[in-house]
Amino acid sequence: MMLTQIMSGASEASSSAETISIWSLVMAGGPLMIPLAICSVVAIYIFVERVLTVNKANVSSDAFMARVKELVAKGDINGAKILCAQHDTPVARMIEKGVSRIGSPLKTIEASIENVGKIEVFRLEKNLSVLATIAGAAPMIGFLGTVIGMVGAFIAIAQEEGSVSPKLLADGIYTAMVTTVAGLIVGIIAYLGYNYLVTRVSKVIHKMEYSSIEFIDLLQEPR
Repeated sequence: MMLTQIMSGASEASSSAETISIWSLVMAGGPLMIPLAICSVVAIYIFVERVLTVNKANVSSDAFMARVKELVAKGDINGAKILCAQHDTPVARMIEKGVSRIGSPLKTIEASIENVGKIEVFRLEKNLSVLATIAGAAPMIGFLGTVIGMVGAFIAIAQEEGSVSPKLLADGIYTAMVTTVAGLIVGIIAYLGYNYLVTRVSKVIHKMEYSSIEFIDLLQEPR
């Protein structure tokens, strides 16, 4: 008899747990789940778009630079320009600017390459600040939702006459904690994505700097 009662109680608990779906938890989080959902969509979009952009910019430049050196050494400046125009990478655009300035003082060529490099770095780092903002703001939005939910739960408890039901207290607390969980998930994903992109962009910038130095050294070689 006692075993039957325990099994029936366990089955009731499991059935009640099954009724709490993810969607019901999201709905229980309240209006602040909307900005968190928007933040998650924006963070995923920026991450995917930046990964594609950085991968496109991170193409190996060894063969390209070897060909540029060969053309410049032969005096085929137009051929070097055409070669640079055929490669849609930051390194190619920097070298193209340098090739177009051949014949000018070396300082002028360096400044031209550096200016193009700054523009390319700005393009690579586009929207990374937004991703960093989401990484910091999402947990704070979630915590705000939790505080608001806890205030509402305690107001409901204060309005209860007589003894307070533990179920009422538990329901108010777990629904209030939903926004914190959602905010932390969004914030962690955005934070990891931001750091991953910063690392990849740094590698591309290093490659750009190395290629520009290599090109300047080429112009300083005795002919």
